Amino acid sequence: MRSIKTTSGAEIVLDGDLLAVLEALYYEVTARKQLERSFEDMSREINHLINQLTDEERRSILADSLFLNQVTYENDKLEAYLRKLGKSEG
Repeated sequence: MRSIKTTSGAEIVLDGDLLAVLEALYYEVTARKQLERSFEDMSREINHLINQLTDEERRSILADSLFLNQVTYENDKLEAYLRKLGKSEG
């Protein structure tokens, strides 16, 4: 199984698990900097990881990311609708 590394050298195994990449980004950027990270910090780390990916790996991660974001978007819309319904009943 192929892997890539963060700027600090942490290894991320590319096994099709988008959440493993997201978790690594959280630990390597957000937690390591004790929540004192910037957009630029995260952007640099993401670009560092992207530069290590093949075109096929990029396509796969993009597809997974779009799917996850669509599900999150739909859940947020549904949650807002249900809150609105709850307010109109109360």
